Amino acid sequence: MTQRVDLATVMDRLSIDAVITGYAAAVDDGEWADYRALFTTDGRADYRDAGGVEGPVHEIARWLAETMRHFPVRQHLIVNRRIDLQDLGGYPGDRAEVRADYLNPMRLESAAAGADDAEARATAPNFVAAGRYAFTLSRTDKGWRIRTVTVHEKWRSTGNLFPSG
Repeated sequence: MTQRVDLATVMDRLSIDAVITGYAAAVDDGEWADYRALFTTDGRADYRDAGGVEGPVHEIARWLAETMRHFPVRQHLIVNRRIDLQDLGGYPGDRAEVRADYLNPMRLESAAAGADDAEARATAPNFVAAGRYAFTLSRTDKGWRIRTVTVHEKWRSTGNLFPSG
């Protein structure tokens, strides 16, 4: 490969990594317009393995907005990213596959009546899920975008796993 091809490959990998990071931040921050913008126009998401739904990104964004309101505190960690770029005989193509592990701790909304905010946050139960994402991405005129994402949940736990104080 030439240095120009090597540089293009590095730039593609950095751009894809930014999309995956943007995905986590959009879900955690509840930025559903940003979430939708990360996908191709025909993008789809599949959360069925984690007890969710599957469908076009605009429907999934609505479902996530409704579901995530029950978890006002969430922090998505996406790690161990393996990016496989399409290889066109030594040149990068316009498709990529990413497998990445996730750890997703969240705090359920508190149902404690009469508790102040600090007390409610301290006593609300936690929920943690972990597994692996499988992303397919395509290069578009707007840059790399997610065509599909599938969640493969490996485990989950509820309770006060991370007590405060």
